Amino acid sequence: MRIVLNGWFLAHHPHTGTGRYLHALLTHLPVVAPEHVYWVVVPGSNTLPPLPEAVKVQRVACGGGHLAKIWFEQNLFPAACRALKADVAHVPHWGPPLSSPAPLVVTVHDVIPLVLPDYRGGWRVRAYTALAMAATRGAGLVLADSEASRRDILSQIGLPEARVRTIYLAAGPEYTSRFDPTADEAARARYDLPEAYVLYLGGYDTRKNVRALLAAWTWTGSALGESYPLVLAGAQPTPNGRLFADYPALARELDVADSVRFIGSVAEADKPALYRAAGAFVYPSAYEGFGLPPLEAMACGTPVVTTNNGSIGEVVGDAAFLIDPDDTRAFGAGIITTLVEPSVSDHLRVRGLERARRFTWEATARQTAEAYAAVA
Repeated sequence: MRIVLNGWFLAHHPHTGTGRYLHALLTHLPVVAPEHVYWVVVPGSNTLPPLPEAVKVQRVACGGGHLAKIWFEQNLFPAACRALKADVAHVPHWGPPLSSPAPLVVTVHDVIPLVLPDYRGGWRVRAYTALAMAATRGAGLVLADSEASRRDILSQIGLPEARVRTIYLAAGPEYTSRFDPTADEAARARYDLPEAYVLYLGGYDTRKNVRALLAAWTWTGSALGESYPLVLAGAQPTPNGRLFADYPALARELDVADSVRFIGSVAEADKPALYRAAGAFVYPSAYEGFGLPPLEAMACGTPVVTTNNGSIGEVVGDAAFLIDPDDTRAFGAGIITTLVEPSVSDHLRVRGLERARRFTWEATARQTAEAYAAVA
């Protein structure tokens, strides 16, 4: 079969969760299902991450921005599938075309605008969401990242159960508990990190629940802040009062700024080292389609304190300290317990490594190839 994939995120956002998912698929599909021919259609001339020789690249002229993305999804990608005589077209994000010349597989990582009112945005966002919903109903198969996400897709989009499959994601092989003394120390020095710390690495929009983490730190920081400061990694958008708050200002308001450090964006290559050096990884998110960071931290041998909401509890199982995302006092207590009780941290470290090994990109790719066969 000829499998043609939409490569918008590979060209424009390769380091986002969707871009990393697509790159992992393209890396492993030729290994687990070498009998197929794989094409990825990419807009413009951007430099791409390394791809296997078995993956062929079709470039099409296209600009950037929201309107260009819609034009690519609805016109240029279907035209490329027709020209390449695709047997299956795969859109690895929630942006399928209304009309496809080949049976269509769509990965819907989450349906955040449908389940969280704050994310519905203005008329343009709502119109795009309506377009994506209508196009998704025409897909042969929809792939969800978790059972929790699958339930949301079924209830919000109204698809038959047989047309939505759960295929879990994974942490890449670079996320390992094996220390590299030279590289790890160099990464720690690049961000001027202390010998010990508690780490948050992720986004800062409201569903990530960083406000609750800082509130929890009012309990934790007073007890352990000098020994284990809270390090928050990730680019902070400009505060807008709705989706993005001014978290450094909130830390000052809560009187925890002395034990909280915002280090900004972290290079992909440095993330495993930052996980490994942390005494604990905290992830207070209230909603995820999957939630890769807790799995990555567990693969690095770092104890995880996170929430029991939806997909996160489903992914981490009993290998993390699970807290109600609204219970800031319990979240603080979970962090303290993990740091000061060796029996707890050791248990979480061992269980986390075991749990992370259950998720592999090879399995993700193999199940995705099975989905292609089902719709072809």
